[in-house]
Amino acid sequence: MPQTILIVEDDEMIVDSVRYGLEHEGYRVLSAYDGAAGLAVARNSPPDLVLLDVMMPVMDGLQMCRTLRAESAVPIIMLTARGEELDKVIGLELGADDYIVKPFGMRELVARIRAQLRRLELPSYKPGGGAASEDVIVIGDMTLDSDRHLLLKGGQQVELRPKEYDLLTLLMGQPGHAFDRQELLDAVWGGGWIGDPRTLDVHIRWLRQKVEDTPAEPRYILTVRGFGYRFARPEDLGET
Repeated sequence: MPQTILIVEDDEMIVDSVRYGLEHEGYRVLSAYDGAAGLAVARNSPPDLVLLDVMMPVMDGLQMCRTLRAESAVPIIMLTARGEELDKVIGLELGADDYIVKPFGMRELVARIRAQLRRLELPSYKPGGGAASEDVIVIGDMTLDSDRHLLLKGGQQVELRPKEYDLLTLLMGQPGHAFDRQELLDAVWGGGWIGDPRTLDVHIRWLRQKVEDTPAEPRYILTVRGFGYRFARPEDLGET
């Protein structure tokens, strides 16, 4: 079965042009012209990926992104006008996986779509970046149970998005190891990923909001200035 792309865009000319190009590439295309209609289509006929315009009537793209991300891990690529830097950042913070600036070429759009769809085909990462040596990792008051695919903090389950879980699994699997930014992007989003590297920083921010007592002063997920991130070792937390 061909993979399904949902485009939510109020400009009919853009929809028709993108539909033609994507169908030529072998994709099945669904469409909607405002966020509310797009959300209904996504719920009734779940797509493999969503192309989502920011400025639309009834429900704008940012609101639809927020609502859809709370319900689904489907990849979302935002369509933004040139110069709308704030919309790009807000879209990433709301859960979008990438963005592309209008006007765009079909070749670039198809490349970004393929990059996101390839990520879905990657196996889930285990602690240590390979086969898990243990099913459960305990550091401080955090417990990562790879067998049950869940995180507990202070005995309470923490809800994580799929990429948040993959990122945390990689970091907790090698406490103390400094991962550079590209290494984390390649591992979690797939090699050759061509999206915005700030996606990593957004996901780190989300994780800190969920696992740190004081996100602005993290104890667990530490920044390695000018390089990347690492997870605290037990001795960093005063444990023996």
